[in-house]
Amino acid sequence: MFPAQLTVPETLPETFRVLDLSGVLLNGILGGLIARRKNFDLVGFIVLAMLTATAGGVLRDVMIQAGPPFALTDPYYLYTACAGAVIAWWVPFTSRFAGRFLVVADSVVLGTWAATGASKALSNGLGVMPALLLGCLTAVGGSMIRDVSVGETPAVFGGNKLYAVPALCAAGTAVAVVRVGLPEAYALLAATVVGSGTCLMAYWRSWRLPVAGDRERRRAERLAAGDPTLAARARGLTGLHGGTALSGWRRSLLAHRRVPRPLRRRKPLDVEDL
Repeated sequence: MFPAQLTVPETLPETFRVLDLSGVLLNGILGGLIARRKNFDLVGFIVLAMLTATAGGVLRDVMIQAGPPFALTDPYYLYTACAGAVIAWWVPFTSRFAGRFLVVADSVVLGTWAATGASKALSNGLGVMPALLLGCLTAVGGSMIRDVSVGETPAVFGGNKLYAVPALCAAGTAVAVVRVGLPEAYALLAATVVGSGTCLMAYWRSWRLPVAGDRERRRAERLAAGDPTLAARARGLTGLHGGTALSGWRRSLLAHRRVPRPLRRRKPLDVEDL
């Protein structure tokens, strides 16, 4: 069967519609949790929830210039974001199960939104690079604007587990599947699986991109190889340049004390690391 002859199940577009609105609700909750940490009032909860849930898609639609932003023409978006703010106002989400659920759900939404942004860019006649850019912007733009609004460095700029990279993988998968000639729904499905899977693997394996402080630390360790005191100071550069516990909700949500453990050939799967 050729790609053009593949039939799309009728429930698949509706499934992505549900995932999209679920992502709006989830990101509304995440914005509300940041407002709770900052001790904001209900107005702050609602503003941060709307920024987190809709800012990425609004930026994408404004850059494409294909009419009013979808988040403003579809009333469910704003209402759902406000519902997330109200939920975060009443529910603190401090349990271990809540933390795991938020991370897993956020990974799925990341893949869905990145795929949606890339697919919308291609459907409006843009090329591969703009599609990758808008896919990543749709997935991480809201969290970046939220972090800047509360005076923090955006978590996607480094020092955290991979987040923008899984979004890029999801957008690239959507572009590749569409270029092959498969229907858009299958591109969204494949990209969602790749993006969410990559994001969950990054949490599980603690994948991070190197930061500038890593290079400085290694250079200082080489210079201080013969001096234990200088070597200890060089190792301390990692905490200085690697970000803080407040550089993003994911790090503060999943923060735990590191304890020494014996070396293993392979780290076993632990759902607590998700």
